[in-house]
Amino acid sequence: MKVIIKSFNSVAHWKWNLENSKPIDPDHEPETLPAISDSSKPAAPLLDDDEDDLCGICRVAFEGSCPDCKVPGDDCPLIWGECTHIFHMHCLLKWIGQDSSKQACPMDRRPWVTAAGHPAS
Repeated sequence: MKVIIKSFNSVAHWKWNLENSKPIDPDHEPETLPAISDSSKPAAPLLDDDEDDLCGICRVAFEGSCPDCKVPGDDCPLIWGECTHIFHMHCLLKWIGQDSSKQACPMDRRPWVTAAGHPAS
């Protein structure tokens, strides 16, 4: 099922609450925070939002259906991995079934485990 938003109206209101704030001391030195260095974890690259809406295997939008399905919808469910990657279930099952996949996530090559904790079989 595809939903098309034809109109959207957003309303917001905000203001600074300065009633309870203290006056700024001109001689006050701002505190510096220590640098955080965690070289064991690489920084995650910034991804384009459009990339997040595509199956990493077939490159078809999640709102559509995988190449093996005829009709989009419930017949083509999505499957999440512990690695947070998402695929069409049929695409992933076909991928995992190949010997060359080594039952690993196609995006990061970690062993595939669904978000529910079930390893690929």
